Amino acid sequence: MTDDRALLVIDVQNDFCPGGALAVPGGDEVPRIINEISRDFAHVVLTQDWHPRGHLSFASSHPDEEPFGTIVLPYGPQILWPDHCVQGEPGAEFHPELDARRAGLIVRKGHHREVDSYSAFFENDRSTPTGLAGYLRERGINRLFLAGLATDFCVAYSALDARRLGFDVAVIEHACRAIDLDGSLAVAWKQMEAAGVTRA
Repeated sequence: MTDDRALLVIDVQNDFCPGGALAVPGGDEVPRIINEISRDFAHVVLTQDWHPRGHLSFASSHPDEEPFGTIVLPYGPQILWPDHCVQGEPGAEFHPELDARRAGLIVRKGHHREVDSYSAFFENDRSTPTGLAGYLRERGINRLFLAGLATDFCVAYSALDARRLGFDVAVIEHACRAIDLDGSLAVAWKQMEAAGVTRA
């Protein structure tokens, strides 16, 4: 194990797995893969989507809108999602097969009602930090390996922000699954590669 590396596990939660409110195809395949990979890391961080009821990213908060449509909020365009990962509900819990015992930190995101949060580092206003960067830097961590759900949203946003903050970043492709909403997976990979994110 080398101390300058961390495994960042993104949103492996019940609602993002088959049977959940916002299921990612094959999402339930990644917990066992991640458990195996995590043995090679001295540092493991988990993120957890953690929305209050009535979050503004929920289509149900906008009576005239449908899930997967887009509206404009003060911080910019926002895809409207089915209600998911509501605080304290079963869908917000980690998938039961994910071994969370080795995690040194759990970052909860999306808990402010007025702004969504895909990235592990910033809310979608692109300016409100989660504090994760400081945690990593205080521990001398500068290389990040990302896994989890979904490749084209929360994983990609986290990878791009990590690069913007100066970290070396690799996405462990076989330990992620994607939503691929209207070609979003190809777009995400193009953006990540342009930013210097590598595939592991």
